[in-house]
Amino acid sequence: MSDLHGCQLCPRLSHFRSEQKLRYPDYHCLPVAGFGAVAPRLLIVGLAPGLHGANATGRPFTGDASGDVLYQTLHRFGFASNARSHSQGDGMRLYQCRITNAVKCVPPQNRPSGAEIRNCNPYLRDEISRLKAGSIVLTLGTIAHRAVLQALGLRQAEMRFRHGAEHRIPGELQLIDSYHCSRYNFNTGRLNRIMFERVFERIVELMR
Repeated sequence: MSDLHGCQLCPRLSHFRSEQKLRYPDYHCLPVAGFGAVAPRLLIVGLAPGLHGANATGRPFTGDASGDVLYQTLHRFGFASNARSHSQGDGMRLYQCRITNAVKCVPPQNRPSGAEIRNCNPYLRDEISRLKAGSIVLTLGTIAHRAVLQALGLRQAEMRFRHGAEHRIPGELQLIDSYHCSRYNFNTGRLNRIMFERVFERIVELMR
């Protein structure tokens, strides 16, 4: 597995990152590593860095609307030290929790290709392999769900994505699905605060 920071496995993503660096010289515009506890009991897997969020700040779900929702929720349930994450120097700490993405580089139009998801999958597999028995993996959206199953060598048809669904996966882990906390999902009504917080209520219940 290649070094994440210098990864060039996906030419389209590498080119897009370089283009964005020219447009936004102060942006991170590199692969975005996971953030949080080294040995978490909860691993949250999103889709990919947002163009003006994690791609800018260099930290998952930091600096955009979806991150605002996620960190506010994490703070409410005791997983985060602050309710808002805006930069790597904001003092944010996560407790028993780690956040990552299925794809570590920002994709054009927020749509990674199947090949790009596969290329990045070894990094996700490595993150999951570090979890201890009894830990929980929360997937935000269908792509994250499928990427986790791919990392574990599981068939997609055996564990369908559904908001609030729970699945037992190898390693004595629990997989829980949620719609992604994106602005689009909130604006269209697919997801709301109550639905999202109920997922975390269940996570806390399982962790007890």
